[in-house]
This record gives sequence, C-alpha cells and structure tokens, in this order.
Amino acid sequence: MRKRDLDKFRKLLTMQRALLIENARRALAGDIHLDPDDFPDEMDAASSEINLAFLGRLRERERGLISKIDQALAKIEANKYGLCESCGEEIGIKRLDARPVAELCIDCKSEQERLERRMG
Repeated sequence: MRKRDLDKFRKLLTMQRALLIENARRALAGDIHLDPDDFPDEMDAASSEINLAFLGRLRERERGLISKIDQALAKIEANKYGLCESCGEEIGIKRLDARPVAELCIDCKSEQERLERRMG
C-alpha cells in the first residue's frame, strides 16, 4: 500500500477513534440513572429501561470498534495494514474506504459469511 493511502487511513482511523471516545465521555458525563419515583407509570419506567439497555449495547459496540481501530492503527505502524488475515492478499482500497477496520479481503469475507449462514 502506498504511503499516501496509509497516511489517509491513519488520519481517518484516528479521527473515528477520537469521535467515539468523545461520545463515550459525553455519555458518562450525563447522569444516567433510573429513579422509580421519576416515572408516573410502569410503561414510562419500562420505556426508559429499554432505552438505557439500548444505549448500553450501543456503547459496547463502540468499545469493540475502538478496539478494532486500535488494531488497525497498530497494523499501520507495523506495515501490515491492508493485508487479509486469512489469505495474506491485499484488501482492496474500495473495501478499506468503506470499512477501514476490515481484516479480510472481500473474497475471504464472503466465504466467512457463507460458512456462517450454513452453520446457522
């Protein structure tokens, strides 16, 4: 991969990471709690609990994405970014543009998804 492309992806990944961390900071700075006295009926309380559960799942996904971004940045530093972890071939630039944390080339990812569908 060309140095210009690596620099572009390093910058993009660093910006995405900073945005995710800032979102997490804002979420933590907010007072997230449930006080049963705040809700006049059970439906309001249930709705609030569902929203908090959804936010929790979203934060967990963001934490996973930050981990993948860190791995991609480490690969850039080790000159291994953009190589498929399965076959070792280069991952296409278009795929990396769409998903900068991609670990598999499109062929290996398609095969992985086909196997997952077969397994259930």
